[in-house]
Amino acid sequence: MSRRRQTPWIQRQSRKIIGAIAIFGAINTGYLTLTKLFGGETACPTSGCEQVLSSPYAELFGLPLALFGLIAYIAMAVFALAPLAINPEDNKQLRTNVENWTWLLLFAGATAMMVFSGYLMYIMTTNFVVPYGIKGICIYCVASALFAAAMFALTLLGRDWQDVGQLVFTGILVGMVVLVGTLGVYANVNGTGQTTAETSGAVGPPITTTSGAAEIGLAQHLTSIGAQMFGAYWCPHCHDQKQLFGQQAVSQFTYVECAPDGAKSQTDLCKATEGLTGYPTWEVNGKFYSGTQTLDQLAAASGYQGDRNFQNRL
Repeated sequence: MSRRRQTPWIQRQSRKIIGAIAIFGAINTGYLTLTKLFGGETACPTSGCEQVLSSPYAELFGLPLALFGLIAYIAMAVFALAPLAINPEDNKQLRTNVENWTWLLLFAGATAMMVFSGYLMYIMTTNFVVPYGIKGICIYCVASALFAAAMFALTLLGRDWQDVGQLVFTGILVGMVVLVGTLGVYANVNGTGQTTAETSGAVGPPITTTSGAAEIGLAQHLTSIGAQMFGAYWCPHCHDQKQLFGQQAVSQFTYVECAPDGAKSQTDLCKATEGLTGYPTWEVNGKFYSGTQTLDQLAAASGYQGDRNFQNRL
């Protein structure tokens, strides 16, 4: 008497697990998308979230990269859970067809997301973790990469694939397309900063505001007391800070470039500065002030007694 082969537990529950992971991924990327679009601050135990999410790698075609991740996770959730909505007793053939097609889509989608996430983990490690240690870790990015890897593993284990050769071919093809496309998209990522023979490194967008006497006086005072601003050329908040000072005053205070590929980079100094938690950060009279500071705040922190009729405001 033969026994019917029992379907492994992982194959019976894989779609539900993949769907749950995709929903968590959608929540993760949805939060990042909202904070990016509406200018909120991302909650993070390290400064890595702000550093990574403010970098040129966090945007794609002028939109937050997290938005594309959100769309991908929603699609994965639909692929995983849609067949479960079809009653196999009433529409057995339809259920079978939808399962077959969505499994291929799930595998292709998970492969693409894992390859892309792997590239972003490489960028985060080399551009942020290596220079800044634990401060350069973006927990949201790591979580997304883990979600993608878990979904990829479940697409392999969650189904009894009959044609392994086709699966391998599909995986290699999708992986190569995604990798080539990713390298192409990010090939000129440093184009957000300008590189010249004089700077021998990337610099941020040009300062478009002009400086008044008060801005120049404050900048010179900050230099006289040894105050300095830590930042990165790609950091939008750092650019905002410089805009407050204006073109003429920017060159009057001490600026420390922390990006490894930035002009006159001082990455070692940034790594050795314990009070540095994000960009921009001001060190004034031994105290650290994180985030864009108004000129009035810097004047008060530094004890500036000169003209405070600042013409540039947030």
